Amino acid sequence: MRKLLLLGICISFLLPTAMQAQYMRSSYFMDGSSTRMQLNPAAQPKRGYINLPVIGSLTAEVSSNSLGIQDVIDVFDSDGEFYNNDKFYNRLKGMNELNINLNTDVISFGFYRGKGFWSFNVGARVDVDATIPKTMFEYLRATDAEDFTWGSGRTFNIQNEKLRLNSYIEVGAGYSRAINDRLTIGGKAKLLLGAGNLNLKINQLYMSGKETGLDSEFQLKSDAYLEASAKGLDLEEENGYITDLDYNNFGISGYGAGLDLGASYQVMKNLTFSAAILDLGFISWGKSSTQIAESNKDIAIDKDNYSESTDVLDFELYGLQKKENKSRTTSLSPTMVLGGEYGFLNNKLGVGLLSTTRFGQLKTYSELTLSANYRPNTLINATLSYSMLQGGETFGFAFKVGPLMLGTDYMFFGNNSKHVNAFIGLSIPLGKRKI
Repeated sequence: MRKLLLLGICISFLLPTAMQAQYMRSSYFMDGSSTRMQLNPAAQPKRGYINLPVIGSLTAEVSSNSLGIQDVIDVFDSDGEFYNNDKFYNRLKGMNELNINLNTDVISFGFYRGKGFWSFNVGARVDVDATIPKTMFEYLRATDAEDFTWGSGRTFNIQNEKLRLNSYIEVGAGYSRAINDRLTIGGKAKLLLGAGNLNLKINQLYMSGKETGLDSEFQLKSDAYLEASAKGLDLEEENGYITDLDYNNFGISGYGAGLDLGASYQVMKNLTFSAAILDLGFISWGKSSTQIAESNKDIAIDKDNYSESTDVLDFELYGLQKKENKSRTTSLSPTMVLGGEYGFLNNKLGVGLLSTTRFGQLKTYSELTLSANYRPNTLINATLSYSMLQGGETFGFAFKVGPLMLGTDYMFFGNNSKHVNAFIGLSIPLGKRKI
């Protein structure tokens, strides 16, 4: 795929708006922040709010189990020969995972009415999961060498390379209410308008070279499958095989629904537990906007008809052929949230522990965050956090002064940082302060 075409879909979809990470974990125990409701719809802020467009909530997040942020950029900009860098190659694991979450609220506001708190938002979201085996980079390095020939008998066996992308518009309405002095419950219903979905699985790509008299050829065994749904998405063909994807415009190609549920319970005066389940839902994609392709299991290709590529994902290798289109239904990636905090000094200080588990399309990601929280009043909130996640540990911070909030869950420690995000938010207070 030329420069990982998925980026073209993501960027063209999100450039007109702000990009926001899936969740801002460091804000979970900040009473004055409205962003905590993204992790638990029962976590009411102290007063109503209106988030300003773009600068009201702006974040982007990238994480990997092996690659640093500069490595990820190099992979996307695949015209370069990044894979020939020994330092890059030595950092790779047997299976390299990449996760990107982008989200924006074009419209977002909330207010107290009666005994409950109402919230509304219109936004857009993109989730990307990818797994790339080290054997793919081994293949790229070998075939890029000047002295490489298939007649030398080289063999490559690439397995379980996967890419999944899901992008949609979300129209949500939430409500939370204190049942009594201890228990607060909340929920959010979401109408989902599907913008695009891609599911690519390369179960096996086996290549073996050999001499055939004065010439050489290689045997290619491909077991691959592609499902793609989006307006303006076409499969480019040559000699009956898919060579690339072409994305022309933006449109709605699927419809679905989602649900967030949450609760908060004060066990004693200074101790509060909370829990939530987020993104329970689905999107159904129409037949007219869906493309299906599948490979044959055994294809022999002469070297003169084979075009070597420097792309990590290269459709010309897979032998994909168009199949009959059909409608399909995909699920969201739910997240389970568990939190607990102990407050002291009249709740101006607090120590919190937050567990988040995201059930991704390719893998489940878990994270445990310990935070120290300072909130002398509604105008000033500050948090220092330490997170233990798959692939390492990281520090974060967040602080809120009046309507301005800044923070990060994963501090940037140079180009080798594996988990990176940053947050800036600006909102207008709405209504009276909750007592």
